[in-house]
Amino acid sequence: MVKAVWNGETIAEASDTVVVEGNHYFARENVKMDRLVPSDTSTHCPWKGDASYFSIQAGGVTNQDAAWTYEAPKDAASEIKDRIAFWRGVEVG
Repeated sequence: MVKAVWNGETIAEASDTVVVEGNHYFARENVKMDRLVPSDTSTHCPWKGDASYFSIQAGGVTNQDAAWTYEAPKDAASEIKDRIAFWRGVEVG
């Protein structure tokens, strides 16, 4: 079982993550979406496409842009569609 934990709270937990470039992508149904707040931040990856970000709220603290997703990934990254990955201090393992 792989977990994403931030500020002492489990944000996501799954046995079937997809690992791309060392990042675990969790299916949305395995993520506590009530802890994520959409952000205006976006980035572009030449082979994955455009990423949208979320901030995480846990324990009264916000971790800005600590989660991301590719809503419409390019074909080469289709396996991460509807999945969310974490960084910026989120412990994944």
